[in-house]
Amino acid sequence: MPIKIAYAASTSLNGFIKNVDEMIINPLIGLLFALAVVYFLYGVFEFLSNQDKEEKKTTGKQHMIWGIVGITIMMGVWTILGIVMNTLGISESEINPKQGTVNLR
Repeated sequence: MPIKIAYAASTSLNGFIKNVDEMIINPLIGLLFALAVVYFLYGVFEFLSNQDKEEKKTTGKQHMIWGIVGITIMMGVWTILGIVMNTLGISESEINPKQGTVNLR
């Protein structure tokens, strides 16, 4: 009997982690990644449109740098999340939320 309870707990935990990943973390990473790209592009626009004003060019450079930093951080988060999901043995093909099934390795 305890083995079935442990299996059910493991299945629920994996399903919970998968749902949090799909419904909260991935959309949030996508949104923040898009914001970082927009911030970078705004910096490029600001840099190119103000060639005669040194202060505005410097501000544009800073926006581009922080946009790149944001993009790098989001790529790192996405990579770390993938590593954690692979370490826990959770993959797309093993979890079927519609049927409520989880196939553990």
